[in-house]
Order: sequence, then structure tokens, then C-alpha cells
Amino acid sequence: MSTELLHRIQFGFTISFHFIFPPMSLGLGLLLIVFGVQAVRTDDPKWRQLAMFWTKIYGLIFSMGVATGLVQEFQFGTNWSEYSRYVGNIFGSLLAAEGIFAFMLEGGFLGLMLAGGRRLGNKLWLFATTMVVLGATFSATWIIMANSWMQTPQGYELRNEGRGTQAFMSSFREVVFTPSFGPRFWHTIVAAWMVGCSLVMSVAAYYLLRRRHEDLAKTMMRVALPLFTVLAVLQVTVFGANQATEVATHQPEKLAAIEGVYQTGDCVPMTIFGRTDPSTQTTQGLQIPCLLSILVGKSPSTTVQGLDDFPTDDWANASVVFQTYHLMINLGMAFVAIGGLGCLLWAWKRRLWTQRWLLWIMVGSIGLTQLATLSGWWTAELGRQPWIVWQLLRTEDAFSPNVTTAQVAASLAMFAVLYAIVFGVFLVLLNRLIQAGPPDPPTEEEVQALPDTWGAAFQHRSRVSDGSR
Repeated sequence: MSTELLHRIQFGFTISFHFIFPPMSLGLGLLLIVFGVQAVRTDDPKWRQLAMFWTKIYGLIFSMGVATGLVQEFQFGTNWSEYSRYVGNIFGSLLAAEGIFAFMLEGGFLGLMLAGGRRLGNKLWLFATTMVVLGATFSATWIIMANSWMQTPQGYELRNEGRGTQAFMSSFREVVFTPSFGPRFWHTIVAAWMVGCSLVMSVAAYYLLRRRHEDLAKTMMRVALPLFTVLAVLQVTVFGANQATEVATHQPEKLAAIEGVYQTGDCVPMTIFGRTDPSTQTTQGLQIPCLLSILVGKSPSTTVQGLDDFPTDDWANASVVFQTYHLMINLGMAFVAIGGLGCLLWAWKRRLWTQRWLLWIMVGSIGLTQLATLSGWWTAELGRQPWIVWQLLRTEDAFSPNVTTAQVAASLAMFAVLYAIVFGVFLVLLNRLIQAGPPDPPTEEEVQALPDTWGAAFQHRSRVSDGSR
């Protein structure tokens, strides 16, 4: 096995493990804001119960995301030094902006969000939570900007200043608003919101099956299920279609690889499921005539380029990306069906609460949405190969030349063992929080004691401090 391949496997493994957590925190943050708004609007204690319960889970997920994300920062230097040298002047500035702007906003309010439940009123807690969620979304925005630039680079110039060719930023606006950024941003954020909704749906369905916290579980389901359904429909009909158009325009060989298209033509069918064989240049499976042309250009007569138009050295591994891509889109269609059926049964005499088979599917929905986001990520990154920066820098020229095969293999084995332990601890802690369930509702005296303004919060803190002395 080559050193390059081991570098790729290690980075793919660690980034895939990390990518489990940011979508959950982004999506769960959206639901926390909904719970907080309802707590302020209605003064119903159940909304505060739900907010405090899910805040604990958010804190656990957030900490896992931060810890695993730090590993990626170091790997740019240890495993991909040539890449860092080549694009560091561009990629580094985007990561620095994430740290300066996004992390400062998250870190400034995270403590208030996680530990302020007993000291802040509904309005103050909602404000702190909103700031954390905005910070997390802002952080994801910079990461998507950086990755989008790797997919469709612009706003740069190449120079040789004694250390080999390097890319330098010539236009900040063009770098951050690269052509693929908009479609990829909304596709990724909506996917994260769906993951958050599926997590809340999963726990709600579990409680309903076990006949625990039934009133709170039904409340969670009433919030998460309709939102999940709307997002699933938009993902399939709007954001997924926009992504296909962008890829067809700027990365046509990637689209050809993920769809198994070898010959250029119009009225190109879209394969729903099947297999593709690059050696024989054939794709077999269930196909819908002209659908790919319609998705790309809104017309059956739209021409779609095939892989034969490009050098074979520039082809991605079509056999792999074809399957990861179709796994993603088929799961997306399944989410529309799950959400639509759930909403129908809920509206029809509240039959959803008694349909145990559907509730069990909803329990497993968090695993399915995570698989869909991961398969979409794998499609985007593997479909870009053999380029690490599209049409600029090949992956084979980007890894660290001084790191030996044995060193990469040893570190990969270490990560596999360490991440297995860490993930096991995460599941144990998550299960413990879910089994404990939402806290008891606050008493009337506790509610009256909570401050509703910043000034009242500081006065409240002073009174608590004076009393403790």
C-alpha cells in the first residue's frame, strides 16, 4: 500500500469521524432555539424542561466536535505539508477567520448556555443560545468556504518565491464566494438541520415506545417531525438540484463519474440504483429517462458531458463515487417518505403514536441521516480526485514527503483504537443522558427567582454571592 493512499485513508477516517458531530450540533442548535422561543412565548414549563434536557446533550456533542476537529488542523502540517505550502496563504486565512470570528462568538456565550439554566431566565438563556448557534453556523460557513475553494478555485495567482509554486490570494471576495460555495452551503446546512431533527425524533420515538415522558415526547415530535419533512422535501427538490447544476457547470467530470455517464449526449437518464463498470463503460440499474438532463439544465435536451471527454488520468473512481452518491440520494427520498407518512398519521386521528413499526424507524432515523451526510461528504471529496485542489494540485503531489509509510500506518492504527474508545465513551454518556430523561419542571418559586434582564442577572448573581459568604 502506497504512502499516499495511507495518508488519504487516515485523513478520510479522522475527518469522517469528526463529521459525525458538527451536523448534530448545528441541527440540534436550531431545535434549541425553537424550544427557547416557545418558552418565552408561552411560559409553559415543559419548553424549559426540553431546553435544559437537550442543552446537556448539545454540550456533549459540541465537546466531541471540538476535540476531533483539532486533529484535522494538525494533519495539514503532519500529513499534507506540500498542500499546506501550496495553498496556505489562502486556506490558512479562511481557517484563521473561523477562529477569530466564529470561535470567539461561540466561546463567549457557551458557558452561559450550558451552565446558565438555573441562573438565567428564558429570555437571557435564549439570547445566549442563539449566539452560540450563530457562532457554530458561522464556523461551518468558513469551513465550507475553504472546501468550496478547493472544489472551484478562483481569486488567486500562482507565484514562485524560492520555495516552489504557491497560490496567493488576489481577491478575497472571489475566494470566499467561489461558484460552488452557495449551493454547497445550503445543501450542507439543510442536511445538518435534518440530522438535528432526526436526533430529536429518535429520542421522542424511543420514549413513546417505552411509554416514558409521553407528553414531552409528543411535544418533541410535533416540533421535529414537520420541520424534518419540510427540510427533506426542500433538500431533494431545491438544494440537491442546485448542487447538480453547479457540479455540471464547474466539475463536469465529477458529475459524469458519480452518475456513471461515459458518452456525451442529451436526454441523459438518471440511475436510481444499480452499478457502473468503468472498464466496460457501462451503467446498469433502474433509470428514469432524461432526468439527469432535466436536473442539470431544466430541459430534456440539455447536453451532459461524459467521462470520455476527459483524460482517463483525471477520472475519479467511478465505481465508488457512483455508490456513495446514490446511497445519499436514495436515503434522501426515504426521508421524504418517512416524514410524509409520519405527518399523515399524526394528522389522521393522531395514529402516529400507536404505529410502533414507524416509531422504530424513527428511532433509527438518526443513523440514516448521519449515513446520508457522510455519503454526501465522501461523494464530494472522492469525486474531486485525483485533484486535492481542482485542476491545480494533484493529491499525489500534496502529502508530506518526509513521513514514512510505517509512520502513517502506526498513527492510523493509533487513531482507530483511540477513536473506538472515545466513541464508546460518547455513546455511554449519551445513553445515560437519554435514559435519565428531561429534568423535573421548575417550581413556581424557582421561576420567579430567575432574572429576565442582564441587569437582573448581575443583581441575582450578587445576591447569590452575598448569601454564600
